[in-house]
Amino acid sequence: MKISIITVCFNSEKTIRKTLESIKSQKSKKIEHLIIDGKSTDNTLSIVDQYPYDKKIVSESDKGIYDAMNKGIKLAQGDIIGFLNSDDFYSSNEVVSKLEDIFTEDSGLEACYADIVYTDQVDTSKVVRYWKSSKFISGSFSKGWCPPHPTFFVRKSVFERFGNFDLSYGVASDVDLMIRFLEVNKIKARYIPDLWVKMRMGGASNKS
Repeated sequence: MKISIITVCFNSEKTIRKTLESIKSQKSKKIEHLIIDGKSTDNTLSIVDQYPYDKKIVSESDKGIYDAMNKGIKLAQGDIIGFLNSDDFYSSNEVVSKLEDIFTEDSGLEACYADIVYTDQVDTSKVVRYWKSSKFISGSFSKGWCPPHPTFFVRKSVFERFGNFDLSYGVASDVDLMIRFLEVNKIKARYIPDLWVKMRMGGASNKS
């Protein structure tokens, strides 16, 4: 089993180092890391080059975060796809290995997700909000429930069957995708009551 992790970035020199260190430190050796850069004009790519582990880099103009994510999905060769953007990092070096165990134990599982914390933009040890998710129940989205997207790992076959991000939804494209997968198409998903991702405040989806 191979896990494809897609990192979307643009002028991310202040934060991407921690993202790269987070992936490099994972115990799993079955990671395909795809970095989809929006043609950064700062030192983002030179920082990426300082990390010699195997990764794929694409740097070109795009139509925004979800267009870049769609590019990553098309390039991904892993069985499982997840997203870790340049403001985010994993909570430990065992997240991906735990993920492998979960999908290996249940061959019919199509997606899983866990908890996330928002941290201070500068002091990432300071937790601003703990987002504890829960088991999906049909109808939950209409009541405001949604899994934390950076913890949402999905089999590539699900994207192939039900499509990628719909750019017409803007910054809500991830919510639309998860509704389509979980509510509309009823894929088999599992909530893992564990903290997997830490996200800095101030990103595109949490500026407020």
